Amino acid sequence: MSSQAPEFILFVQHGWADDNRAMLNLASQLAANNALIVAPDLGFIQTWLRIEPLIQMVEKVAFQQLQTYPEVPLRIVGHSMGGLIWIELLHRHRSWWPRVHSLVLVGSPVGGADLGRILDPFGIGLGIAADLGCNRKPMATEIAAVIPTLAIAGDIDGGSDGTVTVNCTRFAYVHYVSIPESHAALRDHPAVAALIRNFWDDFTIGESIEVNEIIHKLSAVPGMTDGHPRDFKRAEVVMYLKDGSSIRTWVNPFGVDHVFVASPDGQCLYAGFVGWVHAQDLQQALHEIRLAYGIW
Repeated sequence: MSSQAPEFILFVQHGWADDNRAMLNLASQLAANNALIVAPDLGFIQTWLRIEPLIQMVEKVAFQQLQTYPEVPLRIVGHSMGGLIWIELLHRHRSWWPRVHSLVLVGSPVGGADLGRILDPFGIGLGIAADLGCNRKPMATEIAAVIPTLAIAGDIDGGSDGTVTVNCTRFAYVHYVSIPESHAALRDHPAVAALIRNFWDDFTIGESIEVNEIIHKLSAVPGMTDGHPRDFKRAEVVMYLKDGSSIRTWVNPFGVDHVFVASPDGQCLYAGFVGWVHAQDLQQALHEIRLAYGIW
């Protein structure tokens, strides 16, 4: 490493319907003069189209910086879709992993944005909605098992930041923190900057999310989108599990199947829903869970 090389490269990536100004402000709260800040501006209009061209744009910038500074470690912070872009990139480039100091996801709908699924219920490719509704938890879980990963979520209504549900930001092996701020405010909030700095110093901060086999199986149901727990109280128990927890279901007035996992003391641990086309897939998963984990 030359004497002119930065201490680390800080990639900060904005998300959907945004530009890089707020993320540059966040980066200024995080990095001193000895860091190289890289904040690609993807273009407001382009973020409404499809995610693949955006991934390729960031990939090109990242390749250039990695080749320019081949021994400098990377620190990555992505807001909303910006976090999804980096999950995709790390999934595609395992050779980068040893260089990544940490990954921070700020309000990122890793399990699929419910708004995206509502706009594109059949996954037929309606612009960026199809991409935001995808479940990337398997990718993220694999990454977080190796790379220190922090998920920061906003919670202003008991289950979401007004745009992204809390459930879709949580996955196995991640360290999780929520703060009472809206989705847009998370982009450059001083509390977010403080959490990131603390995580850089101590990878153990936050709630460590453990593997939950039941939630994992439900998340893997085709078409499953992490939901808001607001309707948990409407759901009825369909089975009790051997560890004392339970699974509950509810069908909304539009015929959409919702499923919830409750702790032994009745707290909602997970909320999700599937569209009509995947209702049978959910029933099959519930049948398999009952056989393997249920109390008869």
